[in-house]
Amino acid sequence: MTAPLHDTGAAEAAAVEVAAGVPEKEIQGRSPGRIAWMRLKRDKVALAGGIIVILLILVAVFAPLIVKLFGHPPNDFHVDKLNAETGLPEGDLGGMSGDFLFGLEPVNGRDVFSRVVYGARVSLLVAFLAALVSVVLGTVFGILAGYFGGWVDALISRTMDLLLAFPQLLFIIALVSVIPGELWGLSGSGVRLGVLVLVIGFFGWSYVGRIVRGQTLSLREREYVEAARSLGAGRFYILIKELLPNLVAPILVYTTMMIPTNILTEAALSFLGAGVKSPTASWGQMLSAAVPVYDLDPAFMIIPGLAIFITVLAFNLFGDGVRDALDPKGSR
Repeated sequence: MTAPLHDTGAAEAAAVEVAAGVPEKEIQGRSPGRIAWMRLKRDKVALAGGIIVILLILVAVFAPLIVKLFGHPPNDFHVDKLNAETGLPEGDLGGMSGDFLFGLEPVNGRDVFSRVVYGARVSLLVAFLAALVSVVLGTVFGILAGYFGGWVDALISRTMDLLLAFPQLLFIIALVSVIPGELWGLSGSGVRLGVLVLVIGFFGWSYVGRIVRGQTLSLREREYVEAARSLGAGRFYILIKELLPNLVAPILVYTTMMIPTNILTEAALSFLGAGVKSPTASWGQMLSAAVPVYDLDPAFMIIPGLAIFITVLAFNLFGDGVRDALDPKGSR
C-alpha cells in the first residue's frame, strides 16, 4: 500500500532541507513560570490591574518628588485659601485648581493631593509588611502541620481556629490605647505603624496556614516525595527542597489577595482612631476627618474614598489574574 501523495511530498521536502543543511527547528521547553506569564498576558483586565498596582507603588516610593513637582508639603496650612466664616475652601469642588489639584482640606487648608500621595505610602507599607509577616508564619506553621500530622497538626490547627475566631479589630483598638509613646526605638506614628504591621500580620497568618496545610497534605503523598524519602532524604530536606517549591504558586496567589484586605483593615483602623495619627497622612484618617463636613464639602470624602476603591480593585483584579494563570483548572 503506497503512502498518500501529500505525505510523500512533505517527507521529500524535509529530506531536501536536511540535505541542504537547513537546521531543524528546536523544540523549546517552557517553564511553569513562563507558561503562567503567557496566560497572564492574555488577561487584559488583570494586566490593567497590575499596571495600576505598579503605578501606586511608584507613587508611594517617589511621594516626596511627586509632591514637590505637583503639590505642596502635606503638613503646610493654607488658611488664606479658606473662607473665613465657614472654614471651607474657596471655589468649586473643594477648591480644586491648577495649584491644588485635589483641593484643600476644610478648617486647616492642607493640600489634599499631597496627603493622598503620602497616604498611599502608609497604606501600602502596612499592607505589604503585614502580608509578609502573615506569609512567613503561615507557611512555616502550615507546612509543619500538613507534613508531620498527629499532635503537631492538632495543636497548630486549633491555634488557627482560635485566631480566626478572635476579634481582631477590638484587640488592636485596645492594644493601641495602652502602648507607650516610644517602643522599639520608634515614636509617634512609627510605633502605631509597627503595631499595626505585627498585629495584622499575626492575625492573618492563620488564613495562609490553612491553605498551605491543605496543599501539604496532598503533596506529601506524591511520588517524588516518596522517592526522596526512599533515598534517605531527611524531613527538613523534603520540606525545603521538595514541598516548598511546589507551594509557591498558592502562596503567591493568596498574598495578592491578602494585600487589599490589609489596606482595608488599615483604613478602617485609622478611621476609628486606632491607626496612624495626624500629622501623618492616611486615607482612613482623611475619611474620618471628612465626616463632619461631607455634606458641605463632599470632595474631601470622595477623593480618599476613590483612592481606597481604586487600589483595592486593582489588587483584586491582578490577584484574580494571577490565580487563573497559575491554576488554569480553577479558572472561571
